[in-house]
This record gives sequence, structure tokens and C-alpha cells, in this order.
Amino acid sequence: MTKTSCLFFGFFFRMEMCTHVFQISGIKIHDKKRVLVQGIQQLGGKYIGGSVYQYASTHLIIPQVLSCEKFLAACAAGKWVVTPDYVLDSVKNGSWLAEGPYEVAISTGAKSAFYPVRQWREKVASGRLTGAFQGWRVLLMVQEPSRREMFIRLLNAGRAKVYHIPPPSHVSITHVMAKPVTENSKSYNAPCYPVSHIVQHLFGRNCVDMNFIVTDHHPAEMKNANFVDVDFSNLETELRDYVVKKEGRPRICFLEFLGYHDPYRPQLQATETDFSNIGSMIECGLFTEALDSVRSAVFPGLLPPVPYLISLLDYAQQGNATAVFLRNFQQVMHNLLITNPPWLAPSSVKKYFTQLLQCPRCKMGLWPFLESAISYCLSSEVTCHPLPGPALPTLIRFHRDLVAFFLRLFQGELHSVTTGDFMLLKGTRISQASSSGSLLYVTFWTVWERSTLLSRAVKRLTQLLVQAAVEDYAERDEKQRLHLADTLLDLLSVLVEFWCQQHFKLNQNLVEKGLKDLAEQFAVISQDVSPVVLSELVVRVSSTRLKLVMADAIFRNLCCRNGITVGDEPLSLKKMVLSYLPALGRLARSPSDARLRTGPTSHGCTSQETGCGTQGSLVNETSLEKENIPRGLNRVNAAGETLLHRACKRNQVETVLQILALPGTDVNVKDHAGWTPLHEACNHGSTACVEALLRHHPTPVLNNQVDGVSPLHDALLNGHMDIAKMLLERAGSVLLQQTDGDRRTALDLVSTTSQREELLHSAQVGDSALRNKVTEVLNLPLLEAGSSLLAHLIFSYQQERGLSGLKQPNDKAHSLGYRLVRALETHSFQKVSLGWTDQRVVRLVEDAHTLLELSRGRYLGQVSQAVKECKGQNTQFLMEILEDLKSRREALVVDL
Repeated sequence: MTKTSCLFFGFFFRMEMCTHVFQISGIKIHDKKRVLVQGIQQLGGKYIGGSVYQYASTHLIIPQVLSCEKFLAACAAGKWVVTPDYVLDSVKNGSWLAEGPYEVAISTGAKSAFYPVRQWREKVASGRLTGAFQGWRVLLMVQEPSRREMFIRLLNAGRAKVYHIPPPSHVSITHVMAKPVTENSKSYNAPCYPVSHIVQHLFGRNCVDMNFIVTDHHPAEMKNANFVDVDFSNLETELRDYVVKKEGRPRICFLEFLGYHDPYRPQLQATETDFSNIGSMIECGLFTEALDSVRSAVFPGLLPPVPYLISLLDYAQQGNATAVFLRNFQQVMHNLLITNPPWLAPSSVKKYFTQLLQCPRCKMGLWPFLESAISYCLSSEVTCHPLPGPALPTLIRFHRDLVAFFLRLFQGELHSVTTGDFMLLKGTRISQASSSGSLLYVTFWTVWERSTLLSRAVKRLTQLLVQAAVEDYAERDEKQRLHLADTLLDLLSVLVEFWCQQHFKLNQNLVEKGLKDLAEQFAVISQDVSPVVLSELVVRVSSTRLKLVMADAIFRNLCCRNGITVGDEPLSLKKMVLSYLPALGRLARSPSDARLRTGPTSHGCTSQETGCGTQGSLVNETSLEKENIPRGLNRVNAAGETLLHRACKRNQVETVLQILALPGTDVNVKDHAGWTPLHEACNHGSTACVEALLRHHPTPVLNNQVDGVSPLHDALLNGHMDIAKMLLERAGSVLLQQTDGDRRTALDLVSTTSQREELLHSAQVGDSALRNKVTEVLNLPLLEAGSSLLAHLIFSYQQERGLSGLKQPNDKAHSLGYRLVRALETHSFQKVSLGWTDQRVVRLVEDAHTLLELSRGRYLGQVSQAVKECKGQNTQFLMEILEDLKSRREALVVDL
């Protein structure tokens, strides 16, 4: 052996004996690379340079996952692939640290990450494999020499054997890999693959989420090649434009107002009219005659003096006027609105109606007058001044008609704002900025309240609405009903649409907060109202935006007051399927004689941010002895963790039981990151705490996910099989259908066949236990009310968010909806929306993905057997909606 050969083999032997032999890739700044090399040498490691992979290396340093030869080869060989911090932190430590915390990963959430190299490294380290391509005998058909050598190094790193053409006769080829794939490459007696099969084998379905494709660059080019992203930025832009267009569309159309601004109909010219005789009649008490004179003098451009009409209104409210007088007065008001609509007239006409539409005695403005009219119809004593009582039937109808007049006036203003037809009587157009002086704003929002939907007047209107709904429902005889609730519903719809249209272009977040506040208000004031009344109320809402808000708030409230906790994440189609449908089954099983909560309810019970309660209100210290209250119960740390969180992390089961025994305990309380006590118990292996939580009523939400991590995923990711089986025995196989951020099911998180069989057996035990439960509906009225709310919620959500269903893609092969579906069929939801900043667009894509999953039959296992077998009309209608979603298979239609 020559001296040179001895030196070479001596060097190679020393390299093999060294435990830390490094290559570096993806670090272009020379100074950073120099610091790393010096650190490696300082700790006794070795550094190998070069642009290609060296099998003698034990570690590869890369700043992030890269599409390069060194990374792919290190993965195939089962080597450590770490970030630069591994060397830097080891230098600070003075010795090599454990590689695990520094292994390169792709983050998918707060507690979830995908480690692309780990599976092969662990298999090689355990001796199960010598490389990712062990047993492969590859016929490589790549003509370009440099590219061919690159693929040979990749395959050899994974312990594949590579052969030239033609292969030896005694060799049985297992893979033919070609670039490009031709008929000749398919002629060999072995499966033929493109070279991209190397990446697909290494990373499986995750290669899509890694934004990765195999590149065929020259090795010198390949070392700096990054992952190739599919550009979805144009899709985001188009979807954003579509969402904005949908949000700006009118929800309510008023065809009766279209003729008011017909430019081809000349306005009549009012003549001079002497109203002095009307004043004399009023002074003499001849109110009927005075009203007849006013009726004959109402023309476009001609307005009777306000004081005369105020006097007639005052007379009408005293209870002495005949039914004919009251009806004629309403006709005068109607004619005034028809001939002089304030939304098309000069500001003087708006001022005229502002002076007219107030209490003739108190003169406190439009809202007090409207509130008094509504209150009188509800036989309430809360009026701006005492009115004749007990309430007279004729006066009740008169005030109901006054409320209807206000509604018609506000509908006209909303129509004008919606169509942009702000015109003066002369036909000139004025800007929409004039809507700030509309009667709607003047009535319901002070100058300081216009940035919030839930003003004092709007809040009071919602209370009167719920009261009217209860009274209307109590009047079983249709002839006796005032149908005041319908009028107030239409009025609230107009307010919501008007306010949202004024703000959504400038501040979408403000609009979302306003609707959220309104939902909160409805949930609070409907605590003691029958579910049947509430569901019927939602059915009659004309605005899809308001119907969505009310249905969601009332459904969550029904769940809360029956001890059922639903997720507090923003409303989405996925939430309805994974959270609301299971809750509906529990509503069906609620005792029929269960009493509704009548006490005051904190906002925590309905807030979408804090869930069904807050840890701070768990206990009233005046009603419990202090020794029964765990120390630090109400203290929340910087991470938002309550004592229940902390006890579950430490497996302090006695403390957990003590907290759960307190009235009002929220078992699903979340910290700032969204983790529940059940998440923490599953993550830390606190088996006894998990048992205690599962025994609690109401039970914790088992399918709640944070960035794709459910309690079951949390348990398996941390190796707690006993807890995983416990969860499955409680909830059944439905939990196995959930996927995390990497689209992995629970079965994908275990590595052995025996563990999968254990999980499947536990799921079967859970399914059997659930099937053995009585499927009889114990509370049909509650189930029917919940089904009605959920059906209208799903239907309104699709209309409001622009989701109209699924149909064959060839109907609109180039439509935005078809391209969105194709993107979701090719890539994961996370990949499509990666880097998108508009949350409205992200929600739309998530909803589309949920619809596609429903069309494939997913999620329908969330429906309990009791609900499926119920013969109630509303429940069957809900099941038809779900089946309709399932039956539409191929593509999402977004109507453009």
C-alpha cells in the first residue's frame, strides 16, 4: 500500500471513529459559516466541505428544510439534520448537546411540528433499516451525466443499488426511474417511476405540505435551490375581491320603493295652501274636521305645519279619538311619506319628520317616542309619559301602526343607502356621506355611539323584541296576535344592515365586533325564554346577516343552559359540524323537565372568547366556606392558565376534584394559547386527572383542537397510550377521523401494528357503549328547536359566506369556485392558505374544504343516533340539509 493510500485510509478511519462529522448547506453568509466551522472544531468535531453529499458525515446543518442533494441524502441515510443553533448552543455549553431539540422541523402550530427526517433516522438507528431505499434495485434512466451522478448519490445514501442499462441478467430490478418517463423506460419488467418518486417515498403525503418538488438542477445550482412554492397569491386576491363583493351586496330588497326615484315621473308642483283654518279648527276642538282638511292638502313638496299634526297626534293618544280618526291619521302619515320621502328630499324635509316623530308632550326625540309606542303595545308602564290605561285595543293598534310607520320610513332610507340613489327633488345626486345625517342614525345612535352597533337604543330594542316574541307566542289565537315581533324583527334587520353597510368598507373588524356584541346581547336576554319561541323568532328574520347572528347566539345559549359546552372558536362550517351537531344529540337527551336558569348570567357564558364561563366566577365565596376553596383558585398566570390547568399538568387529582366540585366550574376553560385542562392532562400524562375530567358533568369537549392538536393527538404525540385508549372508549371511533395540521389521524401517530390494534379496539368499545345508550329522544321540543336553529344557521351561513353548494366541475370549468376546489384537491388547506393575511378569505377556503369533506361522507358520524331516528319535522329537515351537502360530490360553486 502506498503512502498516499495509507494517509487516505487513515483519514477516513478517523472520520468514521468521530461521532460528530458535519456538512453544511443553505448558509450563504461566509462569516456565519466560519463561526460554525470554528465551533465544530473547538468541540472536537469534523467538518467536510464540498457541494455534494458525503456518506462519512453524521450531521447536516441547515437553517431550514431545503430542496438540495445534501438534505435528501441525509434524510435517506438516517443522519441527524440540525439547525445552526445546535453548534452555537453546544459551544456555549462546552460539550455536545442532545440533537433532538435542534432537529430541523416544519412548524404547524403552537404545539405541533412535522419532523421530515425523524422517521428514517429512528429506523436506521434502531437497526430496522440500513437506509430509506434498502432493498431497492434501481435501473436509473437519466441521460445527463451530472444529474445522473446526483441521483446515484441520493439512492446510494439510502442503500439502494443502482444499475446501468442494460442491467445484469441475474439482477431482478425493483424500480425503473426515468427522466423523462418514456415508452422505452416502461418496457422493462419492473414498475416505472419519475425521479420525483424519491421525494414521495421519503416524505409521503407531507411532501405537498413541505412545498417541495424534485428539481433536476446541476448539483452546483441545487445546493442553493429552495422549495418550489405553488403560487396561490392570485387566488387569494380573487377570493378577497369576491368576499368584498359578497359583503357589500344588499341583503334586503324593497321593490316598493323603486318608483320613488323614477326620473321620468315629474314631481307635482305644490300650490300655495292656507292652513290657518286648520289651526282654528284645532283650537275649537274640531279635530276630525281638521284632520279631513289635512288629508286633502298633502302633495309632493307640500307639508302641513308640524304644530298642527302634533296637536292631532296628541289628541289621538289620549284615548278619546274614534277608530276612524285613528285610521285616517295613519293614512295622512302614510301619504306624507309617499309624497315627500325624506331620503330623496332636502334636509329640511328630514328636519320636518324629526320634529313630527316625537312625543307631542315630552318632545325628547325619535327613539323615546318609538320606545313608548312599542311599550304601550306590550302593556308596559315604561313610557315617556303616562298614557291612558289599561291599554285600549284601539290605541294598541294605533301604536302598532306607528311602529310600522317607523319601519317603512327606515326601510326607505336603507333602500336609498343600498342603491346609492340619494337625489334631491330636482334630480341632482348627492354623495352617500349624507347618510350620516339620516333619520336612522338620529334615532338609534348618538354621535358618540356610531362606532358601535349595540347602542343604548339598539340594546333596548332587542329586549323589547324578545318580550314581544313571548307575548305573540302566548296569543295562540291568530286574530288576537299583534305580530309586533315581526315588525320589530324587520326593524332590527334594517338597523343591522344599515350600520354594517356604513362601516364594512372602512373597518371590517369593527363590523365583526358589532355583530359579536349583538350576538352576546341576544344570548344574555334570552336566558329564560322558551326554546320554541326563540327558534320560531329566528325563522322569521329577513336579513341573512341578522339570522346568522341570532341563530348562533341562541343555539349556544340553549347548549349552555343545558350544561353542554361548545367550542368558542369563531363560527365556521367546521365548527357547526364538529361541535354543534354533537351538541344537538345531547340536547335530545336533556331531561324534559329540566328547569331553565333564571338567575343573572355572566357574559362568560356566551362569549365566543372565553367559552361557557370564566374561571374567575367559579365560586361565590360568601356561600362557601373558605377552606373548601383551593388556594389560588382565581389566580391566572401569565400564560392564562388557571389553577385547573396547573393541577392537570402536575397530576394533582385531589385539587382537580376539589375544583370540579365547585358550582359553575368551566371544565373547558382555555389559556391564552387555547389549551384546555384536558389538553394539559393528556399532554403531561396525568391519567388520574383525565379520569376525573371525563366523569365531570358537563364532560369536556373531546374533539376540541388547537392548531390541529386534539386531546387524543396530544396524548399520542407524548406517548400516553393509556390516556388515548381512555378517550376512545369514551367517544368512540369519531375521534379517529380527526386530522391534525399535517392531516395525520391518531392512527398515523403510532408506529407499531399492536398499538394501532389497541386504539381500534378501544374505539370499538366506545362505539359499542354509545350504541347501547338509549336512542329515545327525551326532550323533543328542545331537539326540534335546536334542529330548527342549526338548519337555519347552516343555510344562512352558506348564503352569507357565499357558499351555495357543490356540483359537477364541468359546469364552470374556469370559474373561481372550480379553481378553488382543484387547489384543495391537490394541496392541503394549510398549503393553499399559507401566508394569507385576510382571515375572511382563509375562512372561506376552510369552509370550502369542509364542504368537500362532507361530500365525501366525512363528519356525518357526529350526528347521534337519537337525532337520526327522530321523526320531528325540524330534525328531519336538518338531516335533509346534511344529506344534500353529502350528495353533491365534485366541486364547490361560488356564484360570481
